Amino acid sequence: MPEPTAQLLQQRFSPERLGPYQAAVRGDLAQAVALYEWNAKMSGTFWITLGHVEVLIRNAMHQQLTAWSTQQHREPRWYLDPAGVLDSRRREEIAEARRRATRDGRKETPGGVVAELTFGFWRYLLTSSYDRSLWPHLRNAWPGKQFRREVQGPVTDLHELRNRIAHHEPIYYRPLKELHTKALDLASWTCPDTATWITVQCEVLTILDTRPWTVRSPSAPFQRRNPRHNQARPAPWR
Repeated sequence: MPEPTAQLLQQRFSPERLGPYQAAVRGDLAQAVALYEWNAKMSGTFWITLGHVEVLIRNAMHQQLTAWSTQQHREPRWYLDPAGVLDSRRREEIAEARRRATRDGRKETPGGVVAELTFGFWRYLLTSSYDRSLWPHLRNAWPGKQFRREVQGPVTDLHELRNRIAHHEPIYYRPLKELHTKALDLASWTCPDTATWITVQCEVLTILDTRPWTVRSPSAPFQRRNPRHNQARPAPWR
């Protein structure tokens, strides 16, 4: 990349934004922009897979909660909390989701409300707070998983990655191959056939193979540096 172009991008995107990338390539601005471009490409690619997995697991959880609420409380709209088990934050999120689902005069439907609930909402239904109330029913969404933590762990990691991508943060130094495996494993636990489709569509590993070398990732896919070199710490999350 021509140096004037790299300098222009630094000016327009801000030195603060490109700073972590520049530090990762020992100050070379052109290489920093190349790493920034790769990070954007990987973010967009991973976003697609995360979206598929998010929709899959939220619908699986919705299905189990609907069956439980219908059987136990004769109310299929579990999000109305007929059992009185949801905490105040979840109830607030549901109220906001219902508001968005009915804007412009639209009729409320369970599917419309579910689509408006964030990934974070579903993540927090898998916390220890719901060990006795919801997990005995939600576990049916993952027949091979007995313990809540087995599911909560990867969901939490993928939610955090999703948020970093949504805020245009660096993800190049994260364990992307491991996160890719967690995403596909979670999909497979939920529905093996759908997981196969997601895997075919996923291009994360293809993009990962083109990852530029950086000083802060000695385990980059190729061009490994001597581990005796000092490694810069990843940029802190905002």
